[in-house]
Parts: sequence; structure tokens; C-alpha cells
Amino acid sequence: MIDTWKLGDRSLTSRIIVGTGKYKSLDETRAALAASGAEIVTVALRRVDLSSKEPTVLDAVDRSKYILLPNTAGCYTADEAIRTLHLARELGMDELVKLEVIGDPKTLFPDNTATVEAARRLVKEGFKVLPYCSDDLITCKRLEEAGCLAVMPLAAPIGSGLGIRNPHNIRLIIENVTIPVIVDAGVGTASDAAIAMELGCAAVLMNTGIAGATHPVLMAESMRLAIDAGRKSFLAGRMPRRDYANASSPTSGLIE
Repeated sequence: MIDTWKLGDRSLTSRIIVGTGKYKSLDETRAALAASGAEIVTVALRRVDLSSKEPTVLDAVDRSKYILLPNTAGCYTADEAIRTLHLARELGMDELVKLEVIGDPKTLFPDNTATVEAARRLVKEGFKVLPYCSDDLITCKRLEEAGCLAVMPLAAPIGSGLGIRNPHNIRLIIENVTIPVIVDAGVGTASDAAIAMELGCAAVLMNTGIAGATHPVLMAESMRLAIDAGRKSFLAGRMPRRDYANASSPTSGLIE
């Protein structure tokens, strides 16, 4: 049986969503996307020169293979984020969007209040919103109430590669919202991705963890395999933790 997950009315098989920033070339971008096995690819609209006559990162995303997810990276107010996504709509992009409203330029932590405000407005305008937010249960519940298709709590600061700093918070969010939980930001290596899946996340979004590796294409493949392993581990159900040893072999019936 194929293990799928739902994002609104879409049924997806890949549980990795990848970004398109920081690669050395468009060819490397294309190769990493292919190696990751992703079905959804996100692009920061504010970092694309739409007037350029040279190929841009949008040219590296084959729209016949990938769902393009425009995002509002670099926006610091709700109004700015909304204007950016209106532009995406005018350019004929899908109404599935990633919402980011940054609250602090040093940490790049999200402004949760502005994110909830923007999400409510965008949902009313027909957008299908995936919001980047803190690993805060109350914020995630408010985003669910606003009509978002999923919530995307950070694992650690954007681009830090620190991994999941507070797995307890992520687990609480998973247990208390009914929409998919997609870990976003902070994944640095394959084990981080596997942990996210073992917690029960629906998917993981990453960019720097792949693009910042010494060999990005190989790391993209590694992340794909880790996502698969972590998901299977979650479905299998891990053994209980014990404080003391428990012999693997039976101790009864031994010949003395």
C-alpha cells in the first residue's frame, strides 16, 4: 500500500518539500530537486528578478513535474506578504502559497501575530496557505482556525542547521491540531529529517540543509532516504524505553 498524505485536496507521496535558494547554479538546483524526490518546490518571489532576461530559479523548476509553492521570504509585515502573494497570483502561479512574515532580522524568527493576521486575510481571498511559524501550540491552533491547510513550525532558526531544538513542542502541536504539521527551518542533516518524521510530522521543508552541503545532490538523496526511513520507523512503532537492561534472548529453560 502506498503511503500518502493529504494537503487540502491534493494527495502526495513525497514528504520532503525543498527550497531553491543558495545553489551554485541552475543545473545544480535541477539535479538536487530531482535527487530529493520532492513533489513541492518553494521559491522566494522577492529574491527573483522577474524582469531579468537571463534564466532565473523559476526556470529550474519544471512545472510539469513539481508543484510550485511561492513564498514570502523577506517580508516583514502582513501587508507586504499579502502584496507579494497577489503578485504570484497575477503571474498565474497556484494559489497554494507559503506565508512568511519575519519579526526579527537577526534571528529570522516569525512574527506570529502578523502571520495569523495575514493568514486570515489570505484564506478569505481564496489562497491555500501554509504558514511558517514558531513552535508554539497556541499560534498553530489559531492558524488552523484561520483556515490554513497546514502549519509549518520551525525546528530551529532559518539556515542554522541546528536540528529540532524542541521535539516536545513539535509533538504537542501534532497531537493538538488536525491539519498536517510540516517542520520548516533548521534541518541540517539526514538524522534531523528522520527525527521529524519519527515524531509524526507529515512532511519536512528544507533548503540550506541541502544547498549548503559540500555535495548538495548527494545530500538531497540522503534527505529523501532519511525521510522515508523516519516515516517507516514512525509507522512501525518504536520499542518502549527502559531504565534498565532487558535481555534479548529468553532466560527461561536454560540448561545449567
